[in-house]
Formats: sequence, structure tokens, C-alpha cells
Amino acid sequence: MKYIAHTLAIAAALLAASAHAQVTVKDAWIRATVPQQKATGAFMRIDAAKDTKLVSASSPVTPVVEVHEMAMQDNVMRMRQVPAVDVPAGKTVELKPGGYHVMLLDLKQQVKEGDTVPLALVFEGKDGKRETVEVKAQVRALNASAQPAAAGHGDHKH
Repeated sequence: MKYIAHTLAIAAALLAASAHAQVTVKDAWIRATVPQQKATGAFMRIDAAKDTKLVSASSPVTPVVEVHEMAMQDNVMRMRQVPAVDVPAGKTVELKPGGYHVMLLDLKQQVKEGDTVPLALVFEGKDGKRETVEVKAQVRALNASAQPAAAGHGDHKH
């Protein structure tokens, strides 16, 4: 009986912690690579209770992870690193192909469809406080679009 009470107490504490979470990340996914390919993108939907910004990311599959933007410049689509992506309170920000995204560079190995890749996303509030959200991103086919995978995959609240 003590075991059940202890387990319930832990579960209640976890639920309370998630209720106070400032950032929620959903539908996280990464585009699969071909052999020898050294870079790919990570995409997701981000919601925040307070104004925040995505300032950095990391992953054990690569030493280099950057926040990027695709944008038209002189009638040419160009990709560039950005210092942050704003996430306004109460508005969903979608990181997707052709827009803002997270780039995984210098990959140590091929990422294959069906794999799960851990990502640590760092958000910074207007007060300068940082929050790290751990996400498990599903790897989708090379030709994957921004459509969500089956419900429940890649979702995480922190």
C-alpha cells in the first residue's frame, strides 16, 4: 500500500510540474537522410504560456545544431542561421520545411525513417530565464511534408 501511495505522489508531482510548464512542443520530426548525408532539418509546433524565444538546440546525434530560417532574398530561396525564433504567448509557431527550422549539421551517422532522435531545445523568456525542453523527434521519410505523423508520436510537454 505504501508503494501505491508513493507512486501516486510522484505522479501528482509530475502532473503539477507539467501544469506549470511554459513551453509545449508537439509533432516534432526530422527528415531522414541518405548514406553520407551530413545534414538534415528538424520541424515541430511550439506553444508558450508566456512570450519566449527558441535560442538554441542540441542533440547527441551531432555536435552542431543551429536554428535556421529559409527566406526569399533577391528571388532566391536562401537558408541562414538566426539567433532566435520568437514564440509569442498563446500563438503556435510552426517550424516547417521552407521556413524556420532546426538544422542538424555534421551528422555522425545516417538518420533513418522510423528512428527517434532526442533534441534539447533551449527557450529564453523576456526575463532572461532559460528553459530546456527535451523532445523525441520521429524520423520521417525523405519526401515527408509538414503533415503530422500518427497521434502521440514526437509530442512532449515540459
